[in-house]
Amino acid sequence: MQKTDFVKVLSILHKHNVAFIVVGGVSAVLHGAPVTTFDLDILHLRSEENVERLLTALKELNAYYRARKDVRIEPSKSALMGQGHNLLLTDAGPLDVLCLVGKADHARSYEDLLGESEAFEVEDFTFRSQGLESLIQLKREIGREKDLAVLPVLESTLREKKK
Repeated sequence: MQKTDFVKVLSILHKHNVAFIVVGGVSAVLHGAPVTTFDLDILHLRSEENVERLLTALKELNAYYRARKDVRIEPSKSALMGQGHNLLLTDAGPLDVLCLVGKADHARSYEDLLGESEAFEVEDFTFRSQGLESLIQLKREIGREKDLAVLPVLESTLREKKK
């Protein structure tokens, strides 16, 4: 699997003024957790204006859905305004554009996580990433095997940060 050039993706999203929060594995890495990830997961603001900016950024990244190898399907406004996960491949690697995160009965939006996010600076721009405590809570709640497996590492990282 192609690794993602995280800085390139983040800089293009920033350039187009897209409102988003980094979630998942990259968020864990930003907080100092010794984990590996190959894609970038973002949770975006689902407003008309922001989705238009996001579509422009995704077009610049030549994004398309990675599930279908036989046909190239580009992301649409309706999909990005919805509630699902948009699993994309870009010129800079895999990018998961999430409309909501968490279990269906307790799914969280961009607005829900914004207060639990932190600012990070890379090169000459700033972006938001999910807070470590929030990430731990979400991984525990989702409860997939891969999420539960990383919990001890995230919890250890949180304890170290609090020292």
